Amino acid sequence: MKKAIVSGANGFVGSAVVKELSENGIEVIALCRGGHCNNIPQNEYVTIEEFELERIEELLIKLENAKADTFFHFAWAGSAGSKRADTNLQLKNAEWTVECLRMAKKIGCERFVNAGSIMESETIKAAYRDGNKPGLGYIYGSGKLAAHTMCRSVAADIGIDLVWAMITNAYGAGERSPRMVNTTIQKCIRGEAPQFTAGTQNYDFVYIDDVARAFRLIGEKGKPFHDYMIGSSNAKPLKQFLLEMKWAIAPELDFIFGDIPFTGINLSLEEFDCSKTEQDTGFRAEIGFTEGCIRTRDWWIEVLQEEKNDSEI
Repeated sequence: MKKAIVSGANGFVGSAVVKELSENGIEVIALCRGGHCNNIPQNEYVTIEEFELERIEELLIKLENAKADTFFHFAWAGSAGSKRADTNLQLKNAEWTVECLRMAKKIGCERFVNAGSIMESETIKAAYRDGNKPGLGYIYGSGKLAAHTMCRSVAADIGIDLVWAMITNAYGAGERSPRMVNTTIQKCIRGEAPQFTAGTQNYDFVYIDDVARAFRLIGEKGKPFHDYMIGSSNAKPLKQFLLEMKWAIAPELDFIFGDIPFTGINLSLEEFDCSKTEQDTGFRAEIGFTEGCIRTRDWWIEVLQEEKNDSEI
């Protein structure tokens, strides 16, 4: 891989992948929405191009002479919060992913690497179990699953290598979304006791630096039309992760388990298996959850202090 295109380059994972690729001497064309490019690392290897998912066809004009070999697709609207349950938006995301795949082929890319999610596996279990009533959060997983299946057929038809990388749960410095690690760490900083489900469901977290490195290695070494899991290789019941966080950053606080009902699907530990990723690409996560929580806590302290300083000006 000598030159890559990265969509969603201003996002949490996309910006980290731009950083990882460029620091390894790979030229990057970073695609971002107009006016939303401030989070992209800037160095001699990175070129920024603005684009809108609603007007993907304009990429053909902008990038017809790009001479990139790999297209990394991270652009996905509504990946956190209430928009995960927006059926129209999640269906459009699936359609936009297929359109980006077609565009990658037209501009000469040989490989399309997409950011999938372990929610795809969970969605299958939730939706196809008699008597089960899946929550609205599975609409996001359904969008990812639809994109996955359609891209497989389209990629085979048009002749481009598709590699699908499914992330368990990325976290770390730089993410501002209201997901579990962030909300819990912010409560710990404020001295509030966080509340959870009983925490018996199996879970996994993988630090953002490891996620970015995994995508680079999958882009370089992943086999065409194969799926790869990106995780810590240390999946376990959620409560064990949360207690590890408690002892790392807030040993004085009570973490309250069982006050929130669990309405999701409990995946088996085998479904978090990353051994195929390690075997084919050499990737194995290096940053443990304790270290990752400390890094993320320290980053949030800096962010909150900066916000406080700005409000006092």
